[in-house]
Amino acid sequence: MLTAKELVSKVEAYHPTADLESIRRAYTFAKTAHDGQMRKSGEPYFTHPLNVASIITELRLDGASVCAALLHDVVEDTDVTSADLEGEFGSEISFLVDGVTKLSKIDFTSRQDRQAESFRKMVVAMARDIRVLVVKLCDRLDNMRTLKHMSEEGQERIAGETMDIYAPLANRLGIARFKEEFQDLALKYLHPEAYSETARRVAATAPARDAHIQEVCRLLANKLARQGFAAKVSGRAKHLHSIYRKMHDRHCEFDQVYDVTAFRVLVESVADCYAALGVVHSMWTPVPGRFKDYVALPKPNMYQALHTTVFGPGKQRIEIQIRTHEMHHVAERGIAAHWRYKASGSGGLDPKDAAQFAWLRQLMESQTELKDPAEFLESVKVDLFQDEVYVFTPKGEVRAFPRGATPIDFAYAIHTELGNHCSGARVNSAVVPFSYRLHNGDLVEVLTNPAQRPYKEWLDWTVTSRARSRIRSHLRQLQRDKSLKLGRELLEKNAAAADISLARLKKNAEQLETLVSRFGVRSFDDLCVNIGYGKLKANVVIDYLAPGAKQDKTPPPPAIRQGRIEAFVRRVTGRNSHGILLNGVDDVLVRYTKCCNPLPGDEIVGFMTRGRGITVHRRECQKAFEADPVRRVAISWDPKAKINRPVKVTVITANRPGILATVGHTFHELGINITEATCRAGDDGRATNIFTFMCRDLGQLKGVVRHLQKIEGVVEVDRV
Repeated sequence: MLTAKELVSKVEAYHPTADLESIRRAYTFAKTAHDGQMRKSGEPYFTHPLNVASIITELRLDGASVCAALLHDVVEDTDVTSADLEGEFGSEISFLVDGVTKLSKIDFTSRQDRQAESFRKMVVAMARDIRVLVVKLCDRLDNMRTLKHMSEEGQERIAGETMDIYAPLANRLGIARFKEEFQDLALKYLHPEAYSETARRVAATAPARDAHIQEVCRLLANKLARQGFAAKVSGRAKHLHSIYRKMHDRHCEFDQVYDVTAFRVLVESVADCYAALGVVHSMWTPVPGRFKDYVALPKPNMYQALHTTVFGPGKQRIEIQIRTHEMHHVAERGIAAHWRYKASGSGGLDPKDAAQFAWLRQLMESQTELKDPAEFLESVKVDLFQDEVYVFTPKGEVRAFPRGATPIDFAYAIHTELGNHCSGARVNSAVVPFSYRLHNGDLVEVLTNPAQRPYKEWLDWTVTSRARSRIRSHLRQLQRDKSLKLGRELLEKNAAAADISLARLKKNAEQLETLVSRFGVRSFDDLCVNIGYGKLKANVVIDYLAPGAKQDKTPPPPAIRQGRIEAFVRRVTGRNSHGILLNGVDDVLVRYTKCCNPLPGDEIVGFMTRGRGITVHRRECQKAFEADPVRRVAISWDPKAKINRPVKVTVITANRPGILATVGHTFHELGINITEATCRAGDDGRATNIFTFMCRDLGQLKGVVRHLQKIEGVVEVDRV
């Protein structure tokens, strides 16, 4: 364990003017506060904040960041309050700690709500001071390094969150080594068999690969030296997740991944970058379409380099990155390489550098506009998507979009009204469909029509959270308008039968306020909307307004009658065929959606549907985001119910004799009957097999997936 003296020496080595006394006090304060607390590994808990502080010093950040790292868990895990911290260490350090602290003491309806709200809080804080995010990344890195001590469920959850959010965040900040370590560690727990097999293959081929790296470095360094370049050449094997992703994306075996090594050339100036590129291409034939100029067009995270892939010695593909020493400094440390030691509260960034982080403003917009936690988290994952394309506006401005973005995404990125009235687009002067995927260098022009409005199909052609949230907002408003009209009609009909004047009611402000307050809504329109959605019955409102009044006894529609019959049958037989609880009650009409096919164990969300009861979605289902949050109801699985639900898995295998029989035998050994199977062999030596079977819960499904992944020749197993 680092001593306070050793930690202070680390900071003093790169920042002699830092407030070293505050670091000493923070060390003692945190150690005392966490005294007696232990980690799941059995170590004293204080080792965690100390490790985080040590990682902060590797990034060479200021003293306040080191103090925040030491203190980041004291408010969450001890009796220390934010006020105590501010009194002891001042507002700057207190703010940084508060921004990192999770909202663990607030009661949320689900773990996902808690995760979203914690991240929402961090977004607000890091928009004011980016150091909040840097400390959080260091915190997560140490947690990932010690994840083996967590339960299997905890490992999967934390690793998934790291892969979806924290690895992309590290990439956005340009801290490449954090991103790579996050991805490798997450892969270890999300796909342990694939991780072990990839690691074994990499280790087995290490001697030949090391010899190849030395040979390429020698040839390239000698050639550059003869041309008068003061260049430093190095090579390395790509990290495990990068290799795994290539195998996954290309549907190939390890032996078929040829570009598993990357080479780096460091030169003195930008001019030397381009000149060195000419030398490389004169030595070896470049692979067409694999050259990228991030020097002239830097990535949003300030990364700069020239990337090229060539056919090197032995006609093997090799990737070469050419950059200056300053560019390399930025690539390794990201935003920390642009740090300036300034006055407190400045965030430590030069305004010119901070302006590069437009994505942070987009996250701020999302957290303000999207009130639904699941939709907010979805938008975060999209906005942090790593692979980007760069396109031009008609004025020559460069815009970055996630790969797969379309002209609709482009239109909404410029302005909401432009998106809402987008009727077409020209790309490079040619008219293209809405489904056109933008490519690097495209010049995009949006065509508009005042009568044009967003359609539901647009959601299939958009990837950015801004576009999707605007389209969903428009569709929800249409849905709300229809429900408002239906709710008014139902309420007016029941009121007329009870001889109640709604017009007179709406003129009586006091009575109207009492009514909306009674039913937990903000306005009379909201009351009608809830009636239109089916969340509230019109006769219940009339009974409240005029108890005992005679109302219209018109028979309910057939769908509602059917629902009542089903409910009656369940009450008489004592049988609950759905396994869903609404407010603890199991006597509810339920419809499972086919879009996401939820299983017991999945986090679920319900939506009221007039005449069809509650529609059940998995919480992360894309279709669920399209429904109006007003219709949402909190539901849960009934732990007493025995349910078997159909589920589909896709199993991609090598196309060889006997593999299908082995897969089928694995299902048989697990006691699972396959109800449907579709098998198709491809031209790439692979076979895609889709199996449908009955499954009792998520735990059983995970067990099936694990057993299938262990079969030799099985490349990938995914839930459909």
